[in-house]
Amino acid sequence: CPMLHVEPQMIARLDDLESDLIVRRERAEAEGWQGEIEGLEVTLDHLRLKREKARRMNPSGPVDLPIPAFGRPSTN
Repeated sequence: CPMLHVEPQMIARLDDLESDLIVRRERAEAEGWQGEIEGLEVTLDHLRLKREKARRMNPSGPVDLPIPAFGRPSTN
């Protein structure tokens, strides 16, 4: 869901969900369930995008911010 925002504490849960989906996809491939494989691929893609967005929005370390330059305004 595009409106769902992931809390930083839940990123590890997304990793667990990804592992489960990969196992399910492997089973679907072994059984030849093409429709299921396609659905799982879409779900994995969305999960990975959501996790990456959550990581970008919630950096785990210091953030480098530019230091503003103060001075007199130039007269042109």
